[in-house]
Amino acid sequence: MPHVVVKMYQGRTDEQKRALAEAIVADVVAIAGCKESSVSVAVEEFDPADWADAVYRPDIIERRSDLVRAPGYNPFD
Repeated sequence: MPHVVVKMYQGRTDEQKRALAEAIVADVVAIAGCKESSVSVAVEEFDPADWADAVYRPDIIERRSDLVRAPGYNPFD
């Protein structure tokens, strides 16, 4: 606890993904007050052409009540 899932376009290097995960872990530890060993981070990559239907619709539109911060764009507009 906690487990963070980052969904983004494909194309980042392993080094970029590791750096992102380390930054997320540091912030989660500092803000949530948990141990570093308790935090896990997963990265799910998507083709940009699939983003709207694979991520935006199910994770943002259909789970809007779960969002703490909504994006400032809508690919369906």
